[in-house]
Amino acid sequence: MDRHTFPADLLETQTAWYVTYEQLAAATVDDGAAAYRRRLLRLSRLIAAHPFWQTRAGTPAARVALKEVARARAAGATR
Repeated sequence: MDRHTFPADLLETQTAWYVTYEQLAAATVDDGAAAYRRRLLRLSRLIAAHPFWQTRAGTPAARVALKEVARARAAGATR
C-alpha cells in the first residue's frame, strides 16, 4: 500500500507536468515549444508552492513518491 496520500490537485498538476514535458521533448520550434516551456514553468510554480509541502507529510521522500506516481500516470495517459 502506498504510504503517501497526495491531494488530487497536486497529483494532477505533477502528472500534467510530465505530460507537458513529453510534449516539449517531441516539439519543434514551429510546434510551439515556447508555449510548452511556459506551461512547465507555471506547473512547476504550482507544484512548489502547494500547501501540502508545508504539512508534516510534505517530506523530501514524499516529493520523490509524488514524482514516481505522477510519472507512471503520465506514461499511461500518453500511450
